[in-house]
This record gives sequence, structure tokens and C-alpha cells, in this order.
Amino acid sequence: MAGGSSKAGIYGAVAANVAIAITKFIAAAFTGSSAMLSEGIHSVVDTGNGLLLLLGLKRSLKPADEQHPFGHGKEYYFWSLIVAVLIFAIGGGMSVYEGLIHLQHPEPITDPFWNYITLGFALFFEGMSSYIILKQIAVERGEQSYWQAIKASKDPAVFAVLYENAGAIFGLMIAFIGVFLGHTLENPFIDGVASILIGLVLVIIAVMLVNESKGLLIGEAADSRLISQISKLVQSEPSVESFKVPLSMHFGPQEILLVLNVQFRQNMSTADIEQATNRIEKIIRTKYPEVKRIYIEANRPAQVEESLRNK
Repeated sequence: MAGGSSKAGIYGAVAANVAIAITKFIAAAFTGSSAMLSEGIHSVVDTGNGLLLLLGLKRSLKPADEQHPFGHGKEYYFWSLIVAVLIFAIGGGMSVYEGLIHLQHPEPITDPFWNYITLGFALFFEGMSSYIILKQIAVERGEQSYWQAIKASKDPAVFAVLYENAGAIFGLMIAFIGVFLGHTLENPFIDGVASILIGLVLVIIAVMLVNESKGLLIGEAADSRLISQISKLVQSEPSVESFKVPLSMHFGPQEILLVLNVQFRQNMSTADIEQATNRIEKIIRTKYPEVKRIYIEANRPAQVEESLRNK
């Protein structure tokens, strides 16, 4: 996803979550549903998370400086990690806490009608938000499955928003079942159990997000398909005799560092190697603009090095 489409997806998710949170809290106030209150908390957390992702995206675009010579791209991944922590602590923790309180002091649901309306409204908007992102993934995924493309994505606007939406949809389903069974069976304890289950779903989503963000913060390689395509480009250069598997690392969704160790052919002068190096860099930058930094370690065959030293 490019920066513009990333922002659009996050803005859409934030707007939807604000509207959903308001309706959930209104429904919870009228019906006394613990599961609906947990869902309202969930939507508030999702709203805050979207704002944090926008903050991370903005700060990641700051230019490189003396203290950060490779730029600030990884700050985007830092804020996605904070999002995961908030989902775990506030979303999951508050939902479980609210469910436990409701089990200790159960209150019957007075009228579930507004709960059903709110849940249907929320499910529609969560589904639309997910559809927009999945539609973008469909354009870029190639031969990968949707799950493979999501797992391979280096953009928190893709995996963070989709994971949150998945958690929201599962939470909505649990809330619906909790409200329905609690009212039908006249058993307010079911509503409290539903709230705890929603919290556990959020904890699972948070752990998945932490795992994704951790890999990117540590330094995750570029997609294997991209590396394979770059290797073919290097191999097609006539002056290249051999090369090692390219090394890469993401500094942001559209910011890749690439290191090449290339063995050039015999009888090539320093000027020839420099020209070949420039050609390789130019073709990679032209075809893959997300590769922002390229470092090529140029090597001559051992016998050529020896003859040059003897001269």
C-alpha cells in the first residue's frame, strides 16, 4: 500500500469506530448489557489505535538526520507495537474486568432491541472497512493467498487494521450471542461471560500484532518474491559472474535497504565495474522504487586482484 491509500484506510477505520463507539455506549446505557459496554470500550480503543497509526505514519516520513541517518521509517512500526499493547491492556483487560464485575453483580438486560440494531450497524461498518483493505490487497497479492499477503505485508495500515477488524467482528458475534442467550434464557451471567470472551479475543489479536510489529522493529527482510526478482535482474547483467543472495531490511512499508555482494567478470577495469554498478542500481531503482538505498560490494576474481597488485 502506498502512503495515500494507507492513510485512507486508517481514516475510514477511525471514522467508522467513532460512530460505532457512540452507538454502542448508547445501547449499553439503555439496556444495561455488559457485553455491549465491552464492545463500546473496544471501539474506543480501536479509534485511539487508528489515531496512533496516523501519528506513526506522519512521524515516519521525517527526513533523515545526523542521529537517524536511515530516516525515521521504523517509528511507524514502533507505534503499531504501542497499538498492540493498548489492545491487550485496555481493550482486553477492561473487557475481562467488566465481565467479571457483571458476574459478581449481574443485571438483567431490559430491552435487547437496541443492542441488535447497534450490533448490526457495527458489523456493517466493520465489514465495509475490511472490504476496502482486502480489495487493495487483491490488487497487490499476485499468486499469494489473502492470508499469505496479509502475513507478508510490512504496512501496519494493512495488518493492524485487518486484525483489529477481525477482532471486532468476532467480538460482535460473541456480543450478539451473549445478548440473545442472556435475554432469552433470562440469565444475566451469560452476558458477563460474553464480555470476558470478547476480552480474550482482543488479547489474542494483541499477541498477533505484537509478533508482527516485533519482527519489523528487529529488522525484517523484504518479500521473498521481490528478492527473487532483483536476483534475476542482477543475473541478467552481462558483467556479473556471480553474486550472493541479496540482503535486505525494511525501514518502512515503502522503504527498503538492499545490500548486494557481486563478483564481476575477469579483465574488467575499475571504470567498467563502476559503470556496471551504476547500471544495476539504476535498473533496480527504476523497477522497484521502494528500494531506497542500495549498497553494492563489488569484487573481482582472485587472479585479477593478484595481477593488479603485482603491477
